[in-house]
Amino acid sequence: MIHRRGALRTATVAIAAAACALTGFAAQASAQDKEPITFALLQDFTGVYTFVSNEYNQGQQDYIKMVNATGGVQGHPIDLIVRDTGNEPQRGIEAYNRAVEEGAVLVDFLSTPVSRAMVPRVLEDEVVMITALHGRGDASDGKTFPYVFPMMATYWSQASVLANYIEESMGGLEGKRIAHVFIDSPFGREPLPILEELAERKGFEVKAFPYPSPGNEQSSTWSDVRRWRPDHVTIWGAGGGQPVSIRTAIRNGISPEDILSVVWLARTDMEQVGFDAATGVKRFAATHTGRDTPVIQRIMDQVVTQGNGTGDEKNVGNVYYNIGVATMAASVRAAELALQEHGAPLTGPKLKQGFEMVEDFNAEGLMPPITITEKDHQGGGYGRVSMWTGDSWEPQSDWIAAYQDIVWEEIEKNAKQFEQGN
Repeated sequence: MIHRRGALRTATVAIAAAACALTGFAAQASAQDKEPITFALLQDFTGVYTFVSNEYNQGQQDYIKMVNATGGVQGHPIDLIVRDTGNEPQRGIEAYNRAVEEGAVLVDFLSTPVSRAMVPRVLEDEVVMITALHGRGDASDGKTFPYVFPMMATYWSQASVLANYIEESMGGLEGKRIAHVFIDSPFGREPLPILEELAERKGFEVKAFPYPSPGNEQSSTWSDVRRWRPDHVTIWGAGGGQPVSIRTAIRNGISPEDILSVVWLARTDMEQVGFDAATGVKRFAATHTGRDTPVIQRIMDQVVTQGNGTGDEKNVGNVYYNIGVATMAASVRAAELALQEHGAPLTGPKLKQGFEMVEDFNAEGLMPPITITEKDHQGGGYGRVSMWTGDSWEPQSDWIAAYQDIVWEEIEKNAKQFEQGN
């Protein structure tokens, strides 16, 4: 089943959200003496995730600076703890312990190894952990993982959106050959169950083509892909391996128009490929890219142009910056709902319930509308496909969620295995 969120509905939600936000901020502006709320951003700034973490964290910090400058959350300022884990689970555990001692009610590791290692602890301690675009996909099952919130499309949902785009906009799936080219890791293999089930239902072939980590050398893999002669290719890597995939694919006769990527593909990757050479490449988009949404404009006006920005101004509006903003916008909305319903002080259990009250929230058009429930911590699995035009990423579809029946079969199967092992 395909669920669509069109432009009119998004605009309506955005206008309503903006009106509520302005009213709330006006009422809160004089109340910054209330007890602060502490979020801990314990991320990888020196290891594997450096291709994304700096811009992502910059967006998070700038958004929170804007919230604090306009009254906080019902008068409560947000304190951020920002520390490096180097993508090492042990360092993540140490950073987490310190953060909890300092009162953190929310943590974000932006590291699959660290966040997976921390699942038992956050469940035991009742501390909210957000895992947007990383971590366990089965944590979408809120019954099994009550304190873990993916809150954006899992890799399973991303694969389903890309497959749906081929179905509806690239001549259909039936009879096609789709090569899945990926870094040889659990992350790279994660979409395969979805693609294989879809292949059986829709009558197409899918074949897996792994390449060794870190992805700097992929020549032999793409030679195999060329010999198989696919109609379309999905690429599932991150960081430096992504432009290598695109360059090597093109050298092997794969048209850029037939390459579809996981979310981890940015302007800097296109620059390495060559802006013009990469024209036509498509990717899953979790947020809007650019500065032309109200929330990014307010950050520019109230934080960046005031000289209070966290990092380089040129990053504002980039894909990973905007994803960071979206994660904090959703988290602040959850905190606001929790305080409205349960009052201060904000605790982990209250914040959990706040997240589960988030409904049709789109950060004023920055992201697809998400609705989080006690059962669904993914938020619906929405996203869209964008295409590189030679100088920018342009949306090619509405926000959609595709084949969620298949996605949830995978979520529930893996969640059950987690339950049985714990």
